[in-house]
Amino acid sequence: MDAEITLHVDGAGHTLAVDTRTTLLDALRERLGIASPKKGCDHGQCGACTILLDGRRANSCLALAVAHDGAEIVTAEGLVENGELHPMQRSFIEHDAFQCGYCTPGQIVSAVGMLAEVKDGWPSAASDDLDADGFILDDAEIRERMSGNLCRCAAYANIVPAIQEAKNQ
Repeated sequence: MDAEITLHVDGAGHTLAVDTRTTLLDALRERLGIASPKKGCDHGQCGACTILLDGRRANSCLALAVAHDGAEIVTAEGLVENGELHPMQRSFIEHDAFQCGYCTPGQIVSAVGMLAEVKDGWPSAASDDLDADGFILDDAEIRERMSGNLCRCAAYANIVPAIQEAKNQ
């Protein structure tokens, strides 16, 4: 059974008729041709499919498209503004924070979402003082907050410094 939905992806509206079992990941990749969210594990464990869904990080492989009719979605492509890379994208390049690149779009989108969570005062398991007005975003805090995004090439040694640099931009 198909349902008609509208998704607002990277600033553009798209109306689609989708099977009610279609994930956001499959709608983005197969129906809209947006290649940055990757199908890694298809179980929500690797983070390669990370998008910003109404401003928050989400594994698009776990989200049914019909449940997000009218949603605002940002992918790695949507982080580019006026032809300029997002500071996080530039920092990943400058720090060589990738190897094969498969997980990189999800890592970058997740890092952008993670910084928004920190700005909004969301604690993590690594946060020292849960009642603090702000959190010290040290390497341990970044690693904890990014733990849902895996890199099989183990580029973590460069991902954390890339996020550290971009957090102030």
